[in-house]
Amino acid sequence: MNPLRLLVLAAAGLALQGCLARAAVDVVTLPVRVVSKGVDLATTSQSEADEKRGREIREREERIGKLEREYNKQIERCRDGSTEACNKAQSLNAEWEALIADERGD
Repeated sequence: MNPLRLLVLAAAGLALQGCLARAAVDVVTLPVRVVSKGVDLATTSQSEADEKRGREIREREERIGKLEREYNKQIERCRDGSTEACNKAQSLNAEWEALIADERGD
């Protein structure tokens, strides 16, 4: 047999052993990676929970601010004699109070 051919076969054999070993490791670790990924998707990290809570607080505060501004507008119109504005102001005030109570945990 040609020495060059023997050398190429030996090198190929060594290279294939590495590929086969790597493939075996991939096959063995695949179930662990799949389960791990599923757990990551199913659970919420503390930082994700904190971000969600912060977003909820900001949205509530924005809503409270909008309600206050709209309430003040309606109160001005109510003082000018608009019954519709008075009713709207009462409705806005009720919603505002509910948000404030929810924020305090009442």
